[in-house]
Amino acid sequence: MMVLKVIRSSGRIRSKGVRMASSLSVGELKGETVGVCVSGGLDSRTVTSRLKDAGATVMGFCADLDQPDEENIMDVKDKMAPCGVETFIVDLKEDMANIAFEVIKSQARYDGGYWNTTGMARAVTVRGLLGEMERQGCTVLSHGATGRGNDQIRFERYTNVLNPGMKVYAPWRDATLIKQFPGRRQMADYLLSKGIEAEVGAKKRYSTDANLAGLSHEAEDLEYLTTSSRIVTPTMTCWPEDAPDSIEKCSVVFEKGLCVAINGKDVDPLSAMRLANEIGGRNALGMANAMENRVIGTKSRGVYEAPGMDLLGYCLSQVYQTVLDKRSTELFLQMSRFVANQIYDGRYFDPSTRAALAAIDVLASRASGVVDVSLYKGTVFIDSISQVPHSIYVEEFASMEADEADQDGLNPTSAQGFVEVQKCEALALAKAGHIQARRKIIED
Repeated sequence: MMVLKVIRSSGRIRSKGVRMASSLSVGELKGETVGVCVSGGLDSRTVTSRLKDAGATVMGFCADLDQPDEENIMDVKDKMAPCGVETFIVDLKEDMANIAFEVIKSQARYDGGYWNTTGMARAVTVRGLLGEMERQGCTVLSHGATGRGNDQIRFERYTNVLNPGMKVYAPWRDATLIKQFPGRRQMADYLLSKGIEAEVGAKKRYSTDANLAGLSHEAEDLEYLTTSSRIVTPTMTCWPEDAPDSIEKCSVVFEKGLCVAINGKDVDPLSAMRLANEIGGRNALGMANAMENRVIGTKSRGVYEAPGMDLLGYCLSQVYQTVLDKRSTELFLQMSRFVANQIYDGRYFDPSTRAALAAIDVLASRASGVVDVSLYKGTVFIDSISQVPHSIYVEEFASMEADEADQDGLNPTSAQGFVEVQKCEALALAKAGHIQARRKIIED
């Protein structure tokens, strides 16, 4: 089971002295060493500069998650340099690929059946950046999540469970900063006053968060349900009309629920995700629209891209259908949904999540085989499922044709007893008046 290593502060974890609420204000940060999670954008530079003004020692930290919308992640350093801070780029590409593989193995889709790649990335990001912040002597982690969404919960809960001694500062819940910077114009003016180049830029129709596993598009125009999802310009995939007019064949090999080869080429998690993204993306796989239930209780609308997750996830689902019996399937689906909810809620490292993943490992231990598919304009067609040593699909048992030579298969006459057992229950329900043959659809 690929569970990311939990970072613990030195010595035994003690509850004494642990801050129980993230209520820090900018005025309390003087003398602290603050690690700011940065992207190089207007918000990151504004918060970084403001914390320096408050007397804090500030460093920037950015996660390299193989973001497809970043031409060069190292550019973040150059963007942050005018603020007078050192920025550390932490390579987390393999960690991102590993959690993507674990989610695919778990078939853990969230509300509306989409791959919650942002929730996955937060577990990887906080775990990875915390380690580097500890090495650099940081005492406070600062994140840029708003007070309206899920990420504030994820950043802070992961910090709390992985390093209880680390304080957390949420600038966009700090009344002082909210008052000082009510909009992007004020941020730009503040930076310009300090000699730091800044532009507000044209208003975007939606915001995007990206990583190796997928992209999330939300906010702005997408907040209106009357706005078409097709205002999104795909980055990892494409709309069906832009996909090739011919079928593309693809072959995927799985061992114990993990992809080990694509089109005859051996792959590790990182190379598999990159290749699956390319293949799925050019064939318009992985676009989804969802009205999800946020952690804080509100609804949120998003448009999501995850072509590689969709391709590998669908192919693996066919292997599961071949090897899992009815009750194992029911248990798997329960664990799958539980894991999806846990990741969404910022609880990837919780004991209950690890227990569910361990159960899934048991069920996935027989999920080995080869799946051949045809891809065409956003649709996956199964060509064959083969080399599945633990398949419980037996053609002779499933056949509707009688085979006198087969003594081990299902004898049609043997079904009589089963039918009669079912008949007893059916008659009892009917005679007791429990059966309603017709139901009113519309009340008078």
